[in-house]
Amino acid sequence: MIAPDSIEALKARLDIVDVVGSYIELKKAGGNYKAPCPFHDEKSPSFVVSPQKQIYHCFGCGAGGDSIKFVMEYEKLNYPEALEKLADSYNFTLTHTDNKDNKPRSQVMDSLNAWYQTLLSSKQTATEYLKERGIYESSVEKFGIGYAPDSNATINYVKSQQFSVKEAVDMGVVGFDEQSRRTYARFIERITFPIHSANASIVGFGGRTITGHQAKYVNSPETPYFNKSRLLYAYHLAKQSLHKKGEIIITEGYLDVVMLHQAGFDNAVATLGTALTVEHLPLLRKGDPKVIMAYDGDNAGRAAALKASKLLSASGFNGGVVVFGGGLDPADMVKEGRVEELSSMFRRPKAFIEFVLDEILSLYDLRDPKAKEACMQEGVSYLKTLSPILQEEYKTYLAARLGGLGVSPSLLKMNNQTNANNANRPLTQNNSHKDMWELSLIKTVLEHPRFIDQILDVIDPSILQFHSREFSLALRGDRDASELMAILVDESVTSLKDADALNAELITFLTRYYERELKKVNIVSNITFEQKAFYIRKFRGKIAKLKRGELVGFND
Repeated sequence: MIAPDSIEALKARLDIVDVVGSYIELKKAGGNYKAPCPFHDEKSPSFVVSPQKQIYHCFGCGAGGDSIKFVMEYEKLNYPEALEKLADSYNFTLTHTDNKDNKPRSQVMDSLNAWYQTLLSSKQTATEYLKERGIYESSVEKFGIGYAPDSNATINYVKSQQFSVKEAVDMGVVGFDEQSRRTYARFIERITFPIHSANASIVGFGGRTITGHQAKYVNSPETPYFNKSRLLYAYHLAKQSLHKKGEIIITEGYLDVVMLHQAGFDNAVATLGTALTVEHLPLLRKGDPKVIMAYDGDNAGRAAALKASKLLSASGFNGGVVVFGGGLDPADMVKEGRVEELSSMFRRPKAFIEFVLDEILSLYDLRDPKAKEACMQEGVSYLKTLSPILQEEYKTYLAARLGGLGVSPSLLKMNNQTNANNANRPLTQNNSHKDMWELSLIKTVLEHPRFIDQILDVIDPSILQFHSREFSLALRGDRDASELMAILVDESVTSLKDADALNAELITFLTRYYERELKKVNIVSNITFEQKAFYIRKFRGKIAKLKRGELVGFND
């Protein structure tokens, strides 16, 4: 936590005219300054900055505040992020009450990035690769693309700039081998893409091999500054545009983002070698943009789009999915000059809920009655993660898709009606356990948030059968939601207060879940024999570990 006296000391250094004037052009008007308001469209300037009172105010839209509030609103940052941004700009070191980060932050990342950029032009293989992919020099400069040489050269550079090797290790650009007791550069003979935090500080790198290393792309490891599950590549460049357009495009790779920006889609970002996670949601909620997932049409891309769509729809996001076929991706389409086609695709994405239901339907051989029944159950289970209105709306959609294949829409309605009519009757032991267990898990998240990371390591909201929606609301911290208030006041639902007890419960739940998934593989029809064998081995391996008392990660 930033110390209050440190905040006051920073405020004393700030000048409202300097701060606002670094973002927009101000013109003197008597004792004040005026400009068109940056927060709404207007022709006549109604935005006034008062150097005497150190505040700004717009007489058109009512926006107003001090320097910190302006940076928060303009940069779409929270309060601590805005403080850090201003402190960096004024070369001011903030102090913290917990004695963390009370020393100036290491400049090793900025220094290395500048050096990587100077090396790029001298590496013909790297420049030819970028040119072949259609990347302009202006994009190379905009995104700070560089080139990392061999390991020794990087470590020698770090030392030559008077940085300690420990600093470089702490920031994730140098690794340390415990066995050999040697240091090594994490990025070797790779094109580098600096990764920034939301407030534009460099916190990591992505690297693309051009010399045939086994891993085509690598990212910085997790550090106190870099958490790939909370960051989006190029968000710091896209945030102004995405808030203005009310839309964000999420892709799978660095080059997709670079090329989309180059073509004018400057609201594009990318996940950092990981699926979209619950931890990304707070960042995506800033400004409440429409979310468009732009993913490859291969099996991996469709699976990632399906998982993201389940998460986003259950969490109440508006948007949809664009899947690229024919082995192409957004970068390829920009290079081929198909920008108008891209624009048309982004204007008409498939809505998240329809995409999920269509993908579920495609996984089953609906000519098989048992597979059809399993498909209906999975579809209904997903719909239960949505709001009641959306559930009712999309029951009709699912029933219509199944109805054309011999399933009456009334059967789907009767299936849900039966559940409703039996709500006050004793449930079977199996369903009673599942229902109460999930409610207990949700109450644990609400009352003991210290367990959230432990839970999210092994559970995704989509795998809960009865209360996925409530679980998603709990993860969002939406304690005012009526569903969560009901759980909190229900004395028959108890939370888990002990980590060991929670582990034991998670192992029991996950064992049953993966046993169900293993059975489901046997009736899925649209995957190859090799894929089926892969999933069977995967699920059997997880079940074996769980039965040995070991928790397994959901994405492992």
